[in-house]
Amino acid sequence: METKYKNRWLIALSAVGIHISIGSIYAKSVITLPIHTLLGWEKSVINLGFSLAILFLGLSAAFLGRIVEQKGPRISGLTAAVFYSAGIFGTGLSITLNNHFLFLAFYGCVSGIGLGLGYIAPVATLVKWFPDRRGLATGLAIMGFGFASMIFGPVMNWLFGLVGVANTFYILGAVYLTIMISSSLYLEVPPPEWASSMKSTSDGKSSSTRMQLNIGNLTANEAIRTPQFYYLWIMLFINITCGIAIISVASPMAQQITGMTAAAAAIMVGLMGALNGMGRIFWASSSDYIGRPNTYITFFIIQIPLFLMLPSISHPILFSIALLTILTCYGGGFASIPAYIGDVFGTKELARIHGYILTAWAMAGLIGPMFVSWIGESTGSYALTLYIFCGLFVVALIVSVLMKRYINKFLQQRIAA
Repeated sequence: METKYKNRWLIALSAVGIHISIGSIYAKSVITLPIHTLLGWEKSVINLGFSLAILFLGLSAAFLGRIVEQKGPRISGLTAAVFYSAGIFGTGLSITLNNHFLFLAFYGCVSGIGLGLGYIAPVATLVKWFPDRRGLATGLAIMGFGFASMIFGPVMNWLFGLVGVANTFYILGAVYLTIMISSSLYLEVPPPEWASSMKSTSDGKSSSTRMQLNIGNLTANEAIRTPQFYYLWIMLFINITCGIAIISVASPMAQQITGMTAAAAAIMVGLMGALNGMGRIFWASSSDYIGRPNTYITFFIIQIPLFLMLPSISHPILFSIALLTILTCYGGGFASIPAYIGDVFGTKELARIHGYILTAWAMAGLIGPMFVSWIGESTGSYALTLYIFCGLFVVALIVSVLMKRYINKFLQQRIAA
């Protein structure tokens, strides 16, 4: 009798639902002015709330990854739903009470915990359901995170004018809670025989030809004792630091270097969100065919000359093309890393390992924007920052080549054996 399994594409859709909800945190630029105008809070306070959310995303992903492994994705997803929606509800309460300390606590810390759990739980699950298409599956979910601000940003603007700022957060909290709970209830890990069954069945051709590289099946404690863990951490950290720094100053940098108008720069920033999301699915799915090591090497080969040329590109369209290309690599780095972890360390404790590596995101979210602002204010130009980032990408390229050499050496040993 044929064994019945859950539909893995509906599992992927559930993951997208969770990521679209938590990814709305990136609509920070939409909420800043309405809160500042209504309550007179300093914009730095609102920006600090966002920075805390990213910091707690990384910390909770690192320290709560064990919950995902022990309790499963459904319980983890439901817990994430409670924390993230509570953070959004609490944000509305902080606005009602005009208390910016409550804002930092709820928008930054509470929602940040929900972000971390909600980010890793569905991704770790998808890697197990798609042993033949790890990149595509994780790219779909993380694409939802990238596109979320484009979806919920206009909704927030509309609701601000319709029901007011505080009520907008109450409504959105209920919406996120509903989407995340309904999505989480369908999540579950595949049965133990799932991976082996995928070797004999596929959507039209033998899936064994697409089964991904499996170097080991390590625990998180074993993984963090290997050089490969730190190679992946460094690669992700540099890619995020440089990318998130560029995102934070994209508009003023474009206006300074190319003379672009504020309106044109705003259009470019909107396109950056689209390319960020598109890059996630494009690069992640491409990595299934060219391999994760080659994908990351390509990221850095593309970005080194682009960062080197950006300060001298005076044509607005060419500048925009260069910046948008960089954003595809930025998004692609997020989407490809879970599959890369699965290739190198296996899926036994992928959620915990992914959580540990996401501390690179937490650190990059703090360092990148502060660094680019400090250098820009000190020199009156973004050129030096871009050249420094170019040097960092050279380091990342070297590390990514070392990682590929390690993988090639493993494959040669396997063939010899």
